[in-house]
Amino acid sequence: MHKRIARFSALAAAAALTLAACGGQDSNNPTGDEATTSGGAASGATIGLALSTLNNPFFVSLRDGAQAAADEAGVELTVTDARDDATQQADQVANFLTQQLDAVVINPVDSDAAGPIVSPLVSGNVPVVAVDRAVNGAEVNAFVASDNVEGGKLAADALAAAIGEKGQIIVLQGVAGTSASRERGQGFTEGIGAYPDIEVVATQPADFDRAQGLDVATNLMQANPDVVGIFAENDEMALGAIQALGDRAGKDVFVVGFDGTDDAQTAIKAGTMQASIAQQPEELGKSAVETALKLINGEDVEATISVPVVVLTKDKL
Repeated sequence: MHKRIARFSALAAAAALTLAACGGQDSNNPTGDEATTSGGAASGATIGLALSTLNNPFFVSLRDGAQAAADEAGVELTVTDARDDATQQADQVANFLTQQLDAVVINPVDSDAAGPIVSPLVSGNVPVVAVDRAVNGAEVNAFVASDNVEGGKLAADALAAAIGEKGQIIVLQGVAGTSASRERGQGFTEGIGAYPDIEVVATQPADFDRAQGLDVATNLMQANPDVVGIFAENDEMALGAIQALGDRAGKDVFVVGFDGTDDAQTAIKAGTMQASIAQQPEELGKSAVETALKLINGEDVEATISVPVVVLTKDKL
């Protein structure tokens, strides 16, 4: 594949600096297979997909959507899993530099940490697309995401309706520093403010993790026994909260999650989860790769590309 010598020299130097600071890449990260289909100027191109974690069904679906788009376009997709470690993600993106990939899609572990991670790419004129979570401190070419603020507002309305617009509630937050957590929390706070008889009595991070959701919900429910509603900023934490509630879930205490994962939909059908704000992770991944391909081809793209969210409840499944 044709590579400009000047760009390679800049990228190699930047990669050396980044690797010196961050160390080597995890050799166990999965990679996509090179597709054999052809078509378009970007056919045969290489794209890196740096995911925050694959220990979450949402991001597995996002990866699958990205892979499907890459296969359809005939491009090679290299996927890495940072396991929610920003330092490891820095290693992985630095390796993308040395591999001379044509574009990089990043789903940051931490939006603030992602700026320095992608800066060498930006300086080297490698197209960068952020997906699901924003990059702070660096000007990427595009950001593909659901409208998390609007989703938070929809979650507030769904929870308020479930509890009769009154009572005490708690909020389980995601990973601190991620745009998804900040924006969902912002939207929920704005939305729940429209209900004067609802009181948020506790807010605590559970890092988008089911096991932590279980532990945090258990502790918060013990400290606040009159709580009648829980908003979790993703479905994994919501499912952990449902475990903590046991038989009370969907009867005495109503839970609203965010993502619309398969496990969440099963819980909604069972009546233990009231609702989930459904993103479309496959569409996020697909759109991110398609946007990267447009950038490789020299096409203009929108700075922010939104994928719609919807409220999933039992009567909509």
